[in-house]
Amino acid sequence: MVIVAGLAAGWVDAVVGGGGLLQLPAMLLVPGITPVQALATNKMGSVFGTSTSAVTYYRRVRPDLRTALPMAGFALVGSVCGAIVAASLPQQVFKPVILVALIAVAVFTALKPDAGQVTRLRHSGRRHHGLAALIGAVIGFYDGLLGPGTGSFLVIALVTVLGYAFLQASAKAKIVNVATNIGALLFFVPHGSVLWGLGLILGAANMVGGYLGARTAVARGSRFIRVVFLVVVGLLVLKLGSDVLGDLRR
Repeated sequence: MVIVAGLAAGWVDAVVGGGGLLQLPAMLLVPGITPVQALATNKMGSVFGTSTSAVTYYRRVRPDLRTALPMAGFALVGSVCGAIVAASLPQQVFKPVILVALIAVAVFTALKPDAGQVTRLRHSGRRHHGLAALIGAVIGFYDGLLGPGTGSFLVIALVTVLGYAFLQASAKAKIVNVATNIGALLFFVPHGSVLWGLGLILGAANMVGGYLGARTAVARGSRFIRVVFLVVVGLLVLKLGSDVLGDLRR
């Protein structure tokens, strides 16, 4: 079950992000595992998958590292800060806000069929890099705090705020996603929350899925990524919507 979920999640993560929708629920079904162990081990597996897809994208798409690497650095710091805050605040507080944001993202993408088809940068110089760093820090914080849809948020921010095509946005998002996963692990590993044996199995499956997903995205292009993006965001809306309703009933 974990291997199949890791393969599927690696593929989805490599294309548009959101693989945690498949991977984390599978981890929670492992007998005797606690939610914190599931989250920490999920992050460990994801590091392998996102690293593999990031390398595959880099070899084939050549994303601009002058934007991606500083963005990843700010995202790593944001992720650590988010994980620290997550330890002291209930995540139910944030879920309605994230749900509204996801619905807005889905509506915008559906109504703008030409968005992200080609790269038309909206800013240059310091403003471009400053906005990239801000996106990295904010979404990195979100990944450490809550997590679902981090890759999708990175992709849509790179498309709408900075003006990248979906393919270039996905390539950069994977580099940043590696950093956010490492940032979360910097918090979880010292606390002994990672199940290493299970995490390595998950990581191996994630690597295969990530490699295949990145190759698929490169071969099919931005239009294909946009379609998968809408499907994944729709599933995220349903998942978070059911969580919010469940919290309200309780």
